[in-house]
Amino acid sequence: MVGESVIPLRDFREDPEANPLPTPSGKIEIFSEEVWGNAKRWELPEGERITAVPEYVRTTEGAEAARAYTSYPLQLINKHFKGRTHSTYGNVPWLQEAHPQRLWINPADATARGLDNDDWVRVFNDRGATLVAVKVTPRIAPGVVMLPHGAWYDPGPDGTDRAGTANILTSWHPTSLAKSNPQYSTLVELEKTTAPDLEA
Repeated sequence: MVGESVIPLRDFREDPEANPLPTPSGKIEIFSEEVWGNAKRWELPEGERITAVPEYVRTTEGAEAARAYTSYPLQLINKHFKGRTHSTYGNVPWLQEAHPQRLWINPADATARGLDNDDWVRVFNDRGATLVAVKVTPRIAPGVVMLPHGAWYDPGPDGTDRAGTANILTSWHPTSLAKSNPQYSTLVELEKTTAPDLEA
């Protein structure tokens, strides 16, 4: 009904025994017995660990590494993007126009690099480089930059991507638990450049 409050998991909250959740215990799980078991059985590389409860774990290219690494002092993160579904529809010109790919950067980091909104930058590390315009915003933390994932790779004549493609910057080292692309553990630096010639 209009105006009625929505109570998440109402049935479960009213009768957890009759309305179990689709978890191993049928309850809300903060501690995961399955992950706990995996942590005991799996052989992980030196320095890696997985935790059965939410816990901060330092990564090879995380915030601490960014503060200590002068060559690549910015932590690059990715997010889902409203103009695409992962990479699907990433090649549709009117969606690209409506939702242009932008690298979010904090005003403090932008000022330190002489950047204003819509300036073009070369984002790089020892794995690759991409060109993208910036969005200067306090909605991203200092020391962190954000590039939406799913942009289609578009190499220029020198091999540098011209589409703001994040995957050419990420490591092939998989995450400890999901064994996925480490989208939140990538260190980069960036420098101001000119807009690419997309016809070349």
